[in-house]
Amino acid sequence: MSPRHHLGVFGGGQLGRMLGLAAAPLGLSCSFYEPSGAECPAALLGPILGDQKHSPEAVHAFLDSADVFTYEFENIDVGLVERIARHKPVYPGLESLRLTQNRLYEKSLFAELSIPTATWLAVNSLAELKTATSALGLPLVLKTTTQGYDGKGQFILRSTGDLMDAWQHLGTSSPLIAEQFIAFRREMSIIAVRDQQGNTATYPLTENIHLKGILSHSLTPAPEVTLSTQQTANRYIDSLLTRLNHVGVLTLELFETDNGLLANEMAPRVHNSGHWSIEGALCSQFENHVRAVLGLPLGATSCPRPTAMINLIGQIPERADILSIPGAHLHLYGKSPRPGRKLGHITLSADSHAELNQLMLDIARHLPNPMALSLRP
Repeated sequence: MSPRHHLGVFGGGQLGRMLGLAAAPLGLSCSFYEPSGAECPAALLGPILGDQKHSPEAVHAFLDSADVFTYEFENIDVGLVERIARHKPVYPGLESLRLTQNRLYEKSLFAELSIPTATWLAVNSLAELKTATSALGLPLVLKTTTQGYDGKGQFILRSTGDLMDAWQHLGTSSPLIAEQFIAFRREMSIIAVRDQQGNTATYPLTENIHLKGILSHSLTPAPEVTLSTQQTANRYIDSLLTRLNHVGVLTLELFETDNGLLANEMAPRVHNSGHWSIEGALCSQFENHVRAVLGLPLGATSCPRPTAMINLIGQIPERADILSIPGAHLHLYGKSPRPGRKLGHITLSADSHAELNQLMLDIARHLPNPMALSLRP
């Protein structure tokens, strides 16, 4: 089979941009299906194709632009992906996409693979929500089954007085899922990649700190992780990769509790909590995803030095202030500022977590408020 050199990406956001940046040094080209147009973050890395109606002309142009296809985000039209998959390879496969688009399907898959989660119930009516509060206790988390990310599509019920507010807020999106509220020590994620031959490589566990439902910053390797905890996370994600016959990067979000790890959600793609890997790993999540979907050997996933990733949310600091800090790497996505919007990130590494914490405090002094308040290294 002749080498494949052209990758088509569903989506032209910052993840697509970073996939394109990872592909370029390997002599690979990318095109992007992005109906919002040529002002998207990935526009510098290749042709922007597509339209809002997914017209035959737009789909055919995208199909002709690449040899293999992938996606930067799971909230895309499965029908559109199926149209491409009838003619050329799409990785990860359609099952990975379908299952991760619906939290009920996702939770059922975790149960099938004996991956523990918070206790949950499907909710289709206000009466079922009342039943869930009785069965699961309060507080509980009510979520939409689709389209939720960065804290969107969620409501925490802390008392029975919140029932009507929760239903009015999310009820039009039913079915919903109600989850028992977990008193966790911290949130973590495990990222792994699987190639077309079934070989896998796994990154160290990452600790994630959120602010208002949006990832604020990540630390890798997560401090004070036992070998047993890492092995458990590896086992969970390996079982998911195998069950789905997944090709590419897969991310599993986890809660660390007094009783061990609980799975929260998964994403069939490169992930915000893996941005540290661009400078912090021997081979980044983006390059490994490109390698996997194009049939190239996987790269090493080790993290030689403790590394942090800090999201830039809503506002962008002065470039010179950030770049004056030794070891700081600034990544901007070319997006206009807006409250709650991810505009870029910073990565930095150090010889120890203590030194890394100090560097993060140095960074925090230059971040526009209220982002500095979210840094709690």
